[in-house]
Amino acid sequence: MMDIALSATLGILFLITGFAAVFLMFHLWGYPFDKVTRTSAAPPGLMRLHRVLGWVYVAIYVVMMIEMVPRLWLYQVELPARTVAHLMLGMAIGVILLIKLSILRFFRHLEEWMPALGVALLMATVLLSGLSIPFALREYALASSAVGGGVYSVENRERVARLLPLAGLPEEAPMAELAGVDALREGRNVLVRKCVECHDLKTILVRPRSPGDWWKTVERMAYKPTFSAPMSDRDLWVSTAYLIAITHDIQRSVKVRKKVAVEHRESHEALQEVVGDEAEATEAAIDPRLAQETYENLCAQCHELSDVDAEPPRTVEAIDELLQRMIDENDMEATEEELRLVKWYMEKLFVTADG
Repeated sequence: MMDIALSATLGILFLITGFAAVFLMFHLWGYPFDKVTRTSAAPPGLMRLHRVLGWVYVAIYVVMMIEMVPRLWLYQVELPARTVAHLMLGMAIGVILLIKLSILRFFRHLEEWMPALGVALLMATVLLSGLSIPFALREYALASSAVGGGVYSVENRERVARLLPLAGLPEEAPMAELAGVDALREGRNVLVRKCVECHDLKTILVRPRSPGDWWKTVERMAYKPTFSAPMSDRDLWVSTAYLIAITHDIQRSVKVRKKVAVEHRESHEALQEVVGDEAEATEAAIDPRLAQETYENLCAQCHELSDVDAEPPRTVEAIDELLQRMIDENDMEATEEELRLVKWYMEKLFVTADG
């Protein structure tokens, strides 16, 4: 499996080569062209440079495809949208390259298509790079911003040693060893060689987690079926240690998680207040337009309103259960007043006369 740094380097070189080849092509097409002899008045040196750039571009593409195509077989679930877009752009680049090479070798009478094909190739390259390079560099950025200026620095390893006992690893895990340089390097290899067999790095690094959450995540992933060799206990331990090492803002993450938990609890308590005080509410105290706006704004944050219309709650109890489920499962955050307005509006909108 290709190293992340090498993959990102090839991706950047792929993008630079694409830009250089296309803009050099624009320049070369400004010289007179003899359609009879199929020759250009452009300087031979620039023509050779353009040809070299083209073959470098093709070579990088072939190397990346040899690396990426086998990963499609290893995915354990339906491909995510970003991966599908990545795959489609990769195949589109391959088709355009095949057409360009065919024109150069066999169909020279179609050479006038080459600028348009070159621009299409550059557009696909830019889109593909935008989907790939930022997340390939994410791990490097996290590692570079670790305490002490690097993931393997003395300060950061001391920090990992302090946090590892909080992760909840088994007693047989060698805590002191896991905070060492060799174990962290081993953990990085597990991350970039085994974890990416089932999903991309974006799924792993999209948000920092606490030490305990990292361990739970790694342990949960290890139990998923795989076509390759399963992760060993040591793989789980070293990958958890490395993820802790590159997550430099764990304390902030924990604070945010605690804040979300408090807001979740407050929303739950607010719903209980609304249900308990329902008998005291009067229609005169409710502004129908405000209730509708609150319902539309609050519910549209997580899903389309048509989802509710498709299977509407027809009783007061069903509405209470729905709101409770949205708080528990979707982490909906709402004040007591917002819940009161939403509940009132849903009762007027969905509850039937015999409900």
